Amino acid sequence: MWAMRLVMCITVAASLWAPAVHAQSLAAARAAFEAGRFAEASELAAASGTSEGLALAAETLAIHGFHRAPEPERQALFQKAQGFAEEAIRLDDANPEAHLQLSHAMGRYAQTFGKGVKALRLAGPVREAMERAVALAPELARAQLSLASWHAEAGRNLAGRLMTGASKKTAAQHFERAYALAPGDKAVQVEYAKGLLALDRRRNRDRARALFTEAAETPPRDAYDGILQEEAHAWLATLDGS
Repeated sequence: MWAMRLVMCITVAASLWAPAVHAQSLAAARAAFEAGRFAEASELAAASGTSEGLALAAETLAIHGFHRAPEPERQALFQKAQGFAEEAIRLDDANPEAHLQLSHAMGRYAQTFGKGVKALRLAGPVREAMERAVALAPELARAQLSLASWHAEAGRNLAGRLMTGASKKTAAQHFERAYALAPGDKAVQVEYAKGLLALDRRRNRDRARALFTEAAETPPRDAYDGILQEEAHAWLATLDGS
């Protein structure tokens, strides 16, 4: 009897202890992310073993791969990030962040192939993941933003629109929705501005400049915001010099 009680006590203690450990791991991951230690943040987030943590691991590793890693290492990092996102979905298919980060990782991986056939083959799965995220959480600004950017990039020319089903009108609608949901988000400001230039550089130049200016002038909240702020300054210099 005493042995059974001991097992029950251990089981109960473990069930109470695990969420606390997961929470600590995620808190440490977010702190590392805010400080710009993206690879470390990914490891800490993945260690939580939760859908939330694995989605965060995918996001931070994709950011590390795109902004910090040497080019030869990027494909492998994006594939690893995709694996984290897929596991996050397996654990909780209703987690919109998991689907969003799957699209993010796959999209970054596709970009390593330029405009080739393999990149075009991945366009459909990337869009499906984004649309799933939007369907699960229409109020998630970055999901709206990602789908808008997909339509803007894939729909740059007639061939792209015919091959992928991308739509400039749909891109504009999702950009507007993302900005309405999170007007102060630097990612929204920068990607919206870039999307406007992709849709029609001449017509949207002034609006894009205004968005880049917002992103450049607002103090960054974390290291990733700092990266976006630098990108906004670079785009402003390009627009002013052309």
